[in-house]
Amino acid sequence: MFMIASNTETEISGPGDEPALICSEDAFRQAFHYWRGASGSRYLHSVYSLVGCPAMPQVNYILVRRESDGSRTPLAIGETTDEAVSLNLAALRHKGAKLGANEVHIHLLAETAEARRAVKDDLIASRGETASIAQAA
Repeated sequence: MFMIASNTETEISGPGDEPALICSEDAFRQAFHYWRGASGSRYLHSVYSLVGCPAMPQVNYILVRRESDGSRTPLAIGETTDEAVSLNLAALRHKGAKLGANEVHIHLLAETAEARRAVKDDLIASRGETASIAQAA
């Protein structure tokens, strides 16, 4: 489920995370989610289950625990760095399983290492006191 869209939307007010209602069809209701960085930029993420996540190139990710009430808790924010997509997937699944994640949120729109690092840093900064946990995970 790869898509092309603008990299970010900047809007200072609003929730830190919210569903991205891209399409009204049932199959797409939970497929996308916005996460807001400290800068106010919103980053569109594709949502996958931990076991259903496909192999990924170098991307930004958020490992998430989704609760039965639909609320989402970010457990780790980072970027994959390996050239081998299968190694990126293995690392995501391993880290996600250790942390208790059941979703992987993938931001595909940062195309360079510098852009991915900037997105990661912005999202970590937005988590405030949990940033050290997100980075260390």
